[in-house]
Amino acid sequence: MDPEQPPEPRDEKRRPADATPAVADDDRAVAPKAGGLMRSGLVVSVMTMLSRVMGLLRDVVIATLFGAGDGADAFFVAFKIPNFLRRLFAEGAFNQAFVPVLSEYATRGSRREVKELLDAVAGSLTAVLALITALAMLAAPWLVWAFAPGFGRDPEKLALTADMLRLTFPYLLLISLTAFAGSTLNTWNRFAVPAFTPVLLNLSLIGAALLLTPMFDEPAMALAWGVLIAGGAQLAFQVPFLARLGLLPRPWPDFAHSGVRRILRLMAPALFGVSVSQINLLLDTVLASLLAAGSVSWLYYSDRLVELPLGVFGIAIGTVILPALSKRHAEQSGEHFAAMLDWAIRTVLLLGLPAALALSVLAEPLLISLFHYGAMTERDIAMAAMSLRAYAVGLVAFMLIKVLAPGFFARQDTATPVKVGIVAMVANMVFNLILIWPLAHAGLALATSLSAFLNAGLLGWLLRKQGVLVFQPGWGRYGVQLLGGCTVMGLGLAWLSPDWQAWLGWSVWTRAGWMAALVSAGAAVYFAWLAAFGIRLRHFRMKG
Repeated sequence: MDPEQPPEPRDEKRRPADATPAVADDDRAVAPKAGGLMRSGLVVSVMTMLSRVMGLLRDVVIATLFGAGDGADAFFVAFKIPNFLRRLFAEGAFNQAFVPVLSEYATRGSRREVKELLDAVAGSLTAVLALITALAMLAAPWLVWAFAPGFGRDPEKLALTADMLRLTFPYLLLISLTAFAGSTLNTWNRFAVPAFTPVLLNLSLIGAALLLTPMFDEPAMALAWGVLIAGGAQLAFQVPFLARLGLLPRPWPDFAHSGVRRILRLMAPALFGVSVSQINLLLDTVLASLLAAGSVSWLYYSDRLVELPLGVFGIAIGTVILPALSKRHAEQSGEHFAAMLDWAIRTVLLLGLPAALALSVLAEPLLISLFHYGAMTERDIAMAAMSLRAYAVGLVAFMLIKVLAPGFFARQDTATPVKVGIVAMVANMVFNLILIWPLAHAGLALATSLSAFLNAGLLGWLLRKQGVLVFQPGWGRYGVQLLGGCTVMGLGLAWLSPDWQAWLGWSVWTRAGWMAALVSAGAAVYFAWLAAFGIRLRHFRMKG
């Protein structure tokens, strides 16, 4: 189906076997046609790559103008609070609960039923988040103290962060409605628009940093305005695409609607189950605020680099697989369901293992190339590299969580992941207390990675135990092929890369040229090895 064309009504006398949801008339609805998961994943990956590259450019601008000082620390906390809640609610629990229910309505229900669900969910979501936003703006100083207690030692820093939070918190309402629109588009296999939308956040922050900074006594306040502007821009961008499909809701709160009640029931336990990694990152921020000045920023810059492959590969695969799994569950196609999960795990390992290794080997050169300008010092680079390597250890686990959790949520099972999430979160707290003393901020990052492995391991084990995840033949050979490719790539990068101290004296163009050459060489060596030992692109084709 052309992604820009509205869904076509089905023939009432004969329904195609592969039909999926789309709105046809008041009495019937046709489900969106199944597409190739690899193709859909590639679309999301390309758009996500654009967004992440723009995000790195945004961080280069912020690092250059603000470094790792008090203003930057204040903004990162003021942005992290609504951003954390966005990932927890909008892209976490809400998305995982809403998509399976919407897919079921679209597959089995009528156009009228789908529209009533969208109207009720949009209205209820707006009402709840508007109330939360108003209360949070009133309680801003207390929220800052709760999320970054170390700021309480500096009243001016605490007050600045609270002022920023009053501007950034409405972003939660706007971006949650954006996530609602994006989830609807994803269910109808329109993946490109939601995947492109985050680019607008990065453009807004870059514009605010460059254009609005001179207007404020505290320059970093411009970034808070940039967040607020971005929230409105992202929501406005998706509205025409919903309208084109005939799916633009008329928001009206209706908490008694059966679909809304089901979504709420699924959301409650999903808050921990799908977003435990975000809770772990939040705990890092709380503890980092008690460490040396700059610790929050060091963790932020290193986390940003890990987010690039996580978003381009892990989140992209998780995004396309959830609607596909939800559809297969509604159709009671257990064999295809299991094959999809196996495909997702293989794909994550194919891309995640070399990405984690490259981040570790090239930690300092990457940070220097992107952030060593203006106020960013050599010490900041060395400190951020420590936490980057610690986060890189858990990159594959972060990715696996993104593709394993949908195996539960597509079946509307939110109780099991919440139990796993609680175990992983408690383990993260224990790891934090053990590792923070010898390793400081890097210990917090390593604790997050270790708890992510525990989380992913338990999810995979339970899916296997339930008979939902069935590994397909050939895993032994596949593991050897990946291990060999990573070994050759890692040795090649270590041999080719100059000492990181040399990078400090290079111009931006010399750094960019060297980094491009190293990344290209590493990718070429890795995929050439895999091709030589029998891995082909056709092995990763999977029907949605």
